[in-house]
Amino acid sequence: MIHESNITNIMELTKDQLVSWLKDHDIEAYRAKQIMKWIYFRQADDFEIMTDIKKEFRQLFSLNFRIDRLEKKQIETSHDGSRKYLLKLFDGQCIESVLIPEKNYYTLCISSQVGCAQGCSFCLTAKGGFVRNLTKGEILAQVRDIMNDLNDSEKLKNIVIMGMGEPLANYKNVIGAIDTITDTRCGLGFSNNKVTLSTAGMVPKLADLNQDASVNLAISLNATDNKTRDMLMPINKKYPIEILLDACRKYRLPPRQSIMFEYILLKNINDSADDANRLAELLRSIKAKINLIPFNEHEGSEFKQPEEDVINNFKEILRKNNYITVIRRSKGRDISAACGQLRVRTRNSDQVV
Repeated sequence: MIHESNITNIMELTKDQLVSWLKDHDIEAYRAKQIMKWIYFRQADDFEIMTDIKKEFRQLFSLNFRIDRLEKKQIETSHDGSRKYLLKLFDGQCIESVLIPEKNYYTLCISSQVGCAQGCSFCLTAKGGFVRNLTKGEILAQVRDIMNDLNDSEKLKNIVIMGMGEPLANYKNVIGAIDTITDTRCGLGFSNNKVTLSTAGMVPKLADLNQDASVNLAISLNATDNKTRDMLMPINKKYPIEILLDACRKYRLPPRQSIMFEYILLKNINDSADDANRLAELLRSIKAKINLIPFNEHEGSEFKQPEEDVINNFKEILRKNNYITVIRRSKGRDISAACGQLRVRTRNSDQVV
């Protein structure tokens, strides 16, 4: 979509900012709720269709704001129903969002940055480096646009912020987007307990998150000793396992909520029985659930997925230690399933002359 760069995407505004703009233009504050309901509930792309708002106001909004859609540059659909979107931003950069089918609903995995600065050795997104943060509107557009792409948008039940980028490194915009995603009166209407934020472990921001948003927390752990985690995740050199887990112990949780620890299983790296027993001991004093994720092999990576019996044994050790443990299989393995794979592949093909 072509737009005038000096006109603001209205989705970048918070409700309070929109109310303030309306007051500055002598327009009633309640109009903010009307506008947001049109955009997020009714998927409006044009102020002129907002028929319960005066024509003169609609014209004023059109002169000052636009309502953005992201360009769907490519969509890949797997035989299992997974759908991977390559979305083009207005500066030409691309991000990925993945729609994941569950039993009778969908989960949508969205990105928070173009690229990533964390440098995790197993992650394809990291190999492309960091480009920039996504704006609040770009984060919201992933959810809004893909809801609009579904035949039955009510089947989209869960939002997980664990695509490209580190959400806590783009804190302000991610929190702003979460506010609108979880606004049931005039936002996208998702329950707080249906939104999950995954972090590599930016410890100082965890306390802020605990204060500013009530969503599920997922920690990408992936190792049980600092030497291994240093090698896999450079952030561990700044916030070692002990510091990260201490912050998790201090994280205030609702009565029936736990922290989800994500553990990518890498053959002969972190998949031994000793690793499983250490993991059980490390998390002993934390309300924890564990997602075991067999590594999704991709071209150019030296890491491999463990054998099936190793994966199952790892899970069994955790189960015997009374942890709720799920093996999360990668869906969409017949398409560009690894995070960042479609973006990298498309970018490389675009460079071919």
